[in-house]
Amino acid sequence: MNPYVFTVLLSSLGLGTTLTFASSHWLLAWMGLEINTLAIIPLMAQHHHPRAVEATTKYFLTQATAAAMIMFASTTNAWITGEWDMNSMSNPVASTVIMAALALKIGLAPMHFWMPEVLQGLDLSTGLILSTWQKLAPFALIIQTAQAVDPMLLTALGALSTMVGGWGGLNQTQLRKILAYSSIAHMGWMIIVLQYAPQVTLLALGTYIFMTSAAFLTLKTSSATKINTLSMAWSKNPILVATTALVLLSLGGLPPLTGFMPKWLILQELAKQHLPITATIMALAALLSLYFYLRLCYAMTLTISPNTTNSTTPWRTQTTQPFLPLTVSTTIALGLLPLTPTILMLAT
Repeated sequence: MNPYVFTVLLSSLGLGTTLTFASSHWLLAWMGLEINTLAIIPLMAQHHHPRAVEATTKYFLTQATAAAMIMFASTTNAWITGEWDMNSMSNPVASTVIMAALALKIGLAPMHFWMPEVLQGLDLSTGLILSTWQKLAPFALIIQTAQAVDPMLLTALGALSTMVGGWGGLNQTQLRKILAYSSIAHMGWMIIVLQYAPQVTLLALGTYIFMTSAAFLTLKTSSATKINTLSMAWSKNPILVATTALVLLSLGGLPPLTGFMPKWLILQELAKQHLPITATIMALAALLSLYFYLRLCYAMTLTISPNTTNSTTPWRTQTTQPFLPLTVSTTIALGLLPLTPTILMLAT
């Protein structure tokens, strides 16, 4: 892609997200979401592969549907209350429709079906943008409108997403689909605690972005898209494989890695709110996700010689990928747990 066009598209992505962040008017927020969607579509379709075009079409249709629902619900609310302001969502039907539309935008279960299929059709760089940056604008709107929505709806969306994200990833062999289900499960963790402690939700979103970035950048460096390919990565870059295994365990939420921090704080908050059954369901659903992360770790670190694999050994050529983003995201994904008290003090 032409670097000037690429720069314009990335700037438009930033503009759309910033516009949504800064807006308190529904029309302006909707406009930001639309700029975001239109800016990523050329990035998704740049390879002119049938799968990429199919993924782009599916993404466009789902995002356009969600945007139409947001416009419909905000117009209905303005018609009834006379207010376009986000903090004036007094109509319960409009609030519920907007929450459903935003859930569709970020891929929460049961509106998650597009996410694995779309991510599977993209290259890893665009998949990284879709899994991280594209979540920010809808999440800003969810945080602003969560107080107007029935708490049971948010709890149901969160619990269902963690279970679907866990179950869905169990039998996958494609790494991008595994990361898509991982994303669905993490979104569920963030949504379930949103009405009680929004600052914990933001903390979980931040750690999720760094851990997912580390995972995607590692896969891009080793050019891996299937578990079989991953099983031969150790011969090319053993240190990278060791850190990747730790990043995957961090995504699963094991101590003493960064990924344990948001899960610990979310379960603690649910226990404080006298929701032991919900907390138990979430903890058990996390075990499902942990299983397929452990499966990836097993394929990467325990299937070495003398075991045989069906994949070809990769060429030991030097990669042209920049290492700084990978290094920063991996360091943050592995080592932030000791800073939990400081982060909590800053967040509250």
